[in-house]
Amino acid sequence: MGLFNLGGRKPVVGSVVLHRDGTRFLAAQRNYPAALNGRWELPGGKSEPGETPQQTLKRELKEELGITVDVVRKLNGSVNVPNSSLKLQVWVVRHTGGTPRLIEGHSQIKWLTKDNLMSVNWLDSNLSFVRQIPSYLS
Repeated sequence: MGLFNLGGRKPVVGSVVLHRDGTRFLAAQRNYPAALNGRWELPGGKSEPGETPQQTLKRELKEELGITVDVVRKLNGSVNVPNSSLKLQVWVVRHTGGTPRLIEGHSQIKWLTKDNLMSVNWLDSNLSFVRQIPSYLS
């Protein structure tokens, strides 16, 4: 897939980081900005000029969580992020290296399963994507 075409909105990507065992995925709790502090998200970040979504995910997940991933596929849809000029896409990625750790942007991370995926307070912009996750878990 190529560069984003999002109708003038700035691209941001999130990821469903699948654990190697295929039964869990990674969720991250925001620690900024204040309005989002404590809410949970599918980790990722903003694209830099000329970056593909896949390149963005690999860079952001390495910078924020210290992990390497292989990008598998894009989830259905994209969402305008409330109170911003951002448009969110979410991709399924497979965790290939490194132990997830807090480096920047988050106060907590945890592996979730089909049974507890709604146990955290998700960002509204992530909910339509979170509902798609069970079909990717063993």
